Amino acid sequence: MKILNIFFIVLFIISAALQYNDPDPYIWMPIYLWAAFLCYLAVKERYNPYLYYVSLPVYLIYAAILFFSSTGVISWYNDHGAENIAESMKATKPWIEETREFFGLLIVSGALSFNMMWFSKKKLRAVV
Repeated sequence: MKILNIFFIVLFIISAALQYNDPDPYIWMPIYLWAAFLCYLAVKERYNPYLYYVSLPVYLIYAAILFFSSTGVISWYNDHGAENIAESMKATKPWIEETREFFGLLIVSGALSFNMMWFSKKKLRAVV
């Protein structure tokens, strides 16, 4: 699990750095850096479940907002034929930008969920 968390730390730091030219880096840089920090704590075995209980719902709620917004994932899929979201990193189309952000939040949420499951199993094994 340490190797996976190190991978996520690197991925999230790179993702935060790529947000520098984003229209809203003040939102996305902290999102990715906070996830990297939580993965760093997991590597150091300093898992704090309360940080996850707060962070994960925030990420998932924001993902749901992006999913259902008028220029979000549903619009990308239904109105724009699920255009390729990877063809250009400088998207001028808001549905592409919001779809990318949605998937970024899913990756962050997945990483945090894996840590929560891992540490809850580890705690159960230690008790038994």
